[in-house]
Amino acid sequence: MNVLLLQQLHQPLKYVQWDVPVPEKGAAVVRLFAAAINHRDVFITKGLYANIKPPVILGSDGAGEYRGRRVLIYPALEWGPLPAHQGNNFRVLGMPDNGTFAEQIRIPRGNIFEMPEHLDWEQAAALPLAGLTAWRTLFSRCRLKKGEKVLITGIGGGVALLALQFAIAAGAKVAVTSGSPEKLEKARRLGATITANYREEAWDKRLKQEAGGFDVIIDSAAGDGFPALIGLANPGARIGIYGGTLGKINNLSMQPVFWKQISLLGSTMGSPQEFGKMLRFVAQNAIIPVVDSVFALADGNEALERMEKGEQFGKIVLKIM
Repeated sequence: MNVLLLQQLHQPLKYVQWDVPVPEKGAAVVRLFAAAINHRDVFITKGLYANIKPPVILGSDGAGEYRGRRVLIYPALEWGPLPAHQGNNFRVLGMPDNGTFAEQIRIPRGNIFEMPEHLDWEQAAALPLAGLTAWRTLFSRCRLKKGEKVLITGIGGGVALLALQFAIAAGAKVAVTSGSPEKLEKARRLGATITANYREEAWDKRLKQEAGGFDVIIDSAAGDGFPALIGLANPGARIGIYGGTLGKINNLSMQPVFWKQISLLGSTMGSPQEFGKMLRFVAQNAIIPVVDSVFALADGNEALERMEKGEQFGKIVLKIM
């Protein structure tokens, strides 16, 4: 079968032939038709993860067919017994275990879930990792309720966009930030009621004046801009943090955090049970993940380059049919 293989760090992935996986006890082989790219895949190629051992097939998101059923793959392994957090053996699919940038994958049967009927292959492949992360952050960690006001930072990435779509479907009023006017306009078309360009001076003050504060804030950047989010948080607000692309948070005063009873809630991926809940929510609300672009599996390096530039709005997907 054809796969997109990481043979060496700091080198392009190789489109090569690989042994077809065979079923094992407790595991099944899924024929894949689409896979989505995550920032994680780019970071791995650059050696920005510990204990990377090539050769390995990258990719966490996959949509395909198993015994005549259209299925999605839960994008991780061994969450563990506790719903509150992952266990010591938890790992994301696609390193160290072979992932979805391939025509077929062997996966534990417990990782196979029914695909929402209203989605095509590319839309479905855009859902697993981003959708699970958005779901846990919004609902399991931040306990979003109907009618609350939500702020989602850095709109344009897969998790942020699905968080926007989920929050709107749950009856929240949603604002978003971005440094791109084009992405802000696209977010408005998806249902965001308020937008703010964080590259503009005093953007947070104008947002505060317009929105009056937020009950839930979803962030993946951290960095020096994070203290502005504390100022935008209502008393009793929950701030869900699922990434830290801008690094450490400097100059953060704890006084408003404890005085306003703000909860800072870290979140990583989610359990298989949460994955099932997320898929049911998507099906019930006919949510369609935003797909930025589709590349052939053989053109995977071009897809990774687009991801690295950060210009995408939605998920970048590899077509494997």
